[in-house]
Amino acid sequence: MTKSKFKNVSVKTTLLASALCLGVVAGATVPTLITGQPAANAEPVQVTAPAQPVDFSNVVKAVKPAVVSVQVKTEIETQNIQNFSIPGFPEFKDLPKDHPFNRFFRRFGDEDEQGNQDKKRAVPHYAQAQGSGFFISEDGYVVTNHHVVDKGVEFVLVMDDGTKLDADLVGSDEKSDLALLKVKDPDRKFKYVKFADNLPAVGSWVLAVGNPFGLGGTVTAGIISADGRDISAKNYESFIQIDAAVNKGNSGGPTFNLNGEVIGINTAIYSPSGGNVGIAFAIPAGVAKDVINDLQHGGKVKRGWLGVHIQNVTEDIADSLGLADASGAMVTSTDETAPAFKAGVKVGDVILAVDGDEVKNTRELARHIGRADPESDVELTIWREDKEIKLTVHLGTYPDEVASSAGGASPQQPAAPAELDEFGMNLQPGDEGLVITRVDPDGAAADKGLSRGDVIQSVGGKQVKSIDDVKKGVEAAKDNGRKTILMRIKTDAGIRFVGLPLKK
Repeated sequence: MTKSKFKNVSVKTTLLASALCLGVVAGATVPTLITGQPAANAEPVQVTAPAQPVDFSNVVKAVKPAVVSVQVKTEIETQNIQNFSIPGFPEFKDLPKDHPFNRFFRRFGDEDEQGNQDKKRAVPHYAQAQGSGFFISEDGYVVTNHHVVDKGVEFVLVMDDGTKLDADLVGSDEKSDLALLKVKDPDRKFKYVKFADNLPAVGSWVLAVGNPFGLGGTVTAGIISADGRDISAKNYESFIQIDAAVNKGNSGGPTFNLNGEVIGINTAIYSPSGGNVGIAFAIPAGVAKDVINDLQHGGKVKRGWLGVHIQNVTEDIADSLGLADASGAMVTSTDETAPAFKAGVKVGDVILAVDGDEVKNTRELARHIGRADPESDVELTIWREDKEIKLTVHLGTYPDEVASSAGGASPQQPAAPAELDEFGMNLQPGDEGLVITRVDPDGAAADKGLSRGDVIQSVGGKQVKSIDDVKKGVEAAKDNGRKTILMRIKTDAGIRFVGLPLKK
């Protein structure tokens, strides 16, 4: 792509070096331990070599007519000349009408020489963005990425034979980074491809077809390197990782299996420089099918809504709650209008499963709920007060914007804070709990990221309003044999739970 381009994902990587000692005996190669001694009862690895290189030409010939280049015209905002200023010079609006620069500035501004605002002289500027897409129906529906068409005002599809077609935007979904276009010509029929029902195994051959760097109809081959990847994008879905060469302009293009079925839509690359390094990410076909179906039948994606703020469960939090594993999604806040609240979900609950499917972290919970139909029922498995309980929640429809309940604390602070040596911090009562007024840089509170101004709202699952409440919670946790104590903390960034280690 050129302007909106192919999104580069910054992924931290770590290179590990390892050494392996190999022993060779005259006349034969023998498996050895890293000590150099032969392995007892070991058998050499035997692999049947492929008969011949894989030929992809038949697949390419079949699918290329269904893949298009997507050209998007976007409008660029221009700066109002009246906001233009030069150091040491008066602003344009303050210039006298007979000033020699007045006429010059008006040539590029919004007023004519008589100062009339309704005669606009500013000419809108446009930029061209490029990406890829593919037909999914004979009547001209085309799938691409949201970030390809974002802020576009005109859309042109360029087919493999060079034919250009005008298209309309049917709908676009930022959360999944998918969009749907429709050719304006109602009478023309197109060759199209379908989504695969199943994702091939890791190691399977795949083909990427698209428009890298404006070079339409480019085909690259590789394998599925991994699946279920979390690339820390806004999208909470998991991604397919492929090693086929994918570059800027491949955005929205398909990745095919050897049956010519779309197994993913290319959406991001790992690239420090902006070019391919053999790591690309595609939206799985299973996700795309549901999103595209919603866009085609209403132009908007409908997702289930639980209505909770959540955080991951750390080892400290798991220990403080008596959980065997650091797994699940912990509820940090909700409100009375949310489906979760109405069903009885409480702050401090840990959601372990949805409809029997394990939830390991917050992204998995968001994925389960987001894929569920609005106005449907789901069963939550929740950890509360040292035991599992089941709750049925009638989901709502995910709103376009959910107001955050997070915010800065504004407590009333009395003059004399009290010191809590257990964790290395000073506290004083406020409107919403206990305000941290000082943190010892060498204390446990500092190690867990607590800072001055944070508000402790609960300790050990119980609301606190005084230093004595905190101390009672600490003693109760010790009496129960806990190594950590769970605290609910309100910060400027929101609400989270923190497990602080207890002194023996």
